[in-house]
Amino acid sequence: MGKVSLVLTVYFEEPFWVGVFECTYLGKTSATRVTFGAEPKDNEVYEFFLKHFTELRFSPAVAAAVSKTVSNPKRMQREAKKQTSARGIGTKSQQALKLWQEQNKLERKTLSREQKEAEKARKFELKQQKKSEKHRGH
Repeated sequence: MGKVSLVLTVYFEEPFWVGVFECTYLGKTSATRVTFGAEPKDNEVYEFFLKHFTELRFSPAVAAAVSKTVSNPKRMQREAKKQTSARGIGTKSQQALKLWQEQNKLERKTLSREQKEAEKARKFELKQQKKSEKHRGH
């Protein structure tokens, strides 16, 4: 059984506070983005996690390097501080979110194209029907 790692990064992106959940499992990372609005407090983030985590839709998994755990608490604290101050969103999560966004974009394009073609065919049928009704008595 593989190890599951879940990281939440909260940052300010004009004009809202945004959280990015990164889930790593079996060497693959997937991510999702949540808009909080006003600056969330720790208890609000925890409450959101408990109530809405099952509703989150994660992006497709992207291969990621799995880091080994560090047992020294001071080192872990330094690593956490470095991650929060320097980077913000991890590059793997950005790639996963971008991939997800592109897939959704393609789905929307094909759906709208099909709807346009169906509407065009419906209008053509109406025209043909009107044309045949006009010439019925002659």
